[in-house]
Amino acid sequence: MASSWFPRWQKKSAMTEDGLIAPDETLPFGQTFVMGLQHAVAMFGATVLMPLLMGLDPNLAILVSGIGTLLFFVVTGGRVPSYLGSSAAFVGVIIAVTGFNGQGLNPNLALALGGVIACGALYTLIGLIVMKVGTGWIERLMPPVVTGAVVMAIGLNLAPIAVHGVSASMFDSWMAVMTVLCIGVVAVFTSGLIQRLLILVGLIVAWAIYALLTNVFGLGKPVDFSGVANAPWFGLPHTTAPIFDMQAIVMIAPVAIILVAENLGHIKAVAGMTGRNLDPWMGRAFVGDGLATMLSGSMGGSGVTTYAENIGVMAVTKVYSTLAFVAAAVIALILGFSPKFGALIHTIPGPVIGGASIVVFGLIAVAGARIWVQNNVDFSQNGNLIMVATTLVLGAGDFALKIGSFTIGGIGTATFGAIILNAILKRRGAALANQAARQHP
Repeated sequence: MASSWFPRWQKKSAMTEDGLIAPDETLPFGQTFVMGLQHAVAMFGATVLMPLLMGLDPNLAILVSGIGTLLFFVVTGGRVPSYLGSSAAFVGVIIAVTGFNGQGLNPNLALALGGVIACGALYTLIGLIVMKVGTGWIERLMPPVVTGAVVMAIGLNLAPIAVHGVSASMFDSWMAVMTVLCIGVVAVFTSGLIQRLLILVGLIVAWAIYALLTNVFGLGKPVDFSGVANAPWFGLPHTTAPIFDMQAIVMIAPVAIILVAENLGHIKAVAGMTGRNLDPWMGRAFVGDGLATMLSGSMGGSGVTTYAENIGVMAVTKVYSTLAFVAAAVIALILGFSPKFGALIHTIPGPVIGGASIVVFGLIAVAGARIWVQNNVDFSQNGNLIMVATTLVLGAGDFALKIGSFTIGGIGTATFGAIILNAILKRRGAALANQAARQHP
């Protein structure tokens, strides 16, 4: 551990020989601001889209992402380069708890916010434990085969929601298909920053096509821009007070397990790219993320997590200075205090959001498979096969279990089922391996 809480950032007027700006180094102010703007743009797509899927105020989501990132920066002592944005892991459980239909603001959001705060508290507790004993117990409890299965189960659990949201009319369904195609074209036929913003850019293109077909040719419900014209440039976002419901807490709090696995993977990835050992700051990173999630939930926002999009920006630019994320957070705060910005977001048509959600939920599922591939998970082992097969069906089928007055939904049963099954089957597999080793030395 370093003797001071914050590092002394060394200013670099140009790139180093290896083209890398380390976390405790910084570029001049102008270049740092530009890097912060790039990080703000990188997080923008998911940090806006996720709240829309859950019925949250996008202004508030952007605002709390900026506040959360600054809080994370302070808790980690400015040593872990990361941006905190709205987590996709909360989409399924918040929709399940509130019964949100996918349009406008979520009228039952308060019911879920208590669960978001509980999740943040659990996450913070895990972080405090990690600060004392390290991360080995987490990696034993949730090896890649478990985290991959749970992440994929979340994506599959959300699939019916995405499809149902674009099935109101044939025009809506075709616009959803058009949105998927737009995102696909951006993903395949572009490069650089535009390709990294494939969801956002594809959504904007589909939005323009929708406006052309409806506002000009009259084929569907036109886009109404009157709200944008009437909204002020600056103002406070819409906040919601939480309600602490035990059933909602039981459903949402386990998402902390996903956040831990996600954050662990992200920080190890950054450590590998920078050549710095960030393990001493892992516990602080969990605590910072947990506190930011509690703060977000107390105001009416979703839980937050470190963003792979911003890790991608760092990988391309080789600028890992943590001060760039302070600049990104300040930009997010400015956008969060602009009702006109929020009104513009709310003009995005439902079918376009639905089409984007099909892609996003699918990418969540594929991310689970990516975890398996990157960690060379062995599916020739029966224990892994049974655990994964069961987890996926529990999640995709939204298998619910009632324990007394509590009901654990599909994501909860998939998460707990994966951890418990893995522990049981892994122990049995280890016992058989030891027995075979004794018989055939």
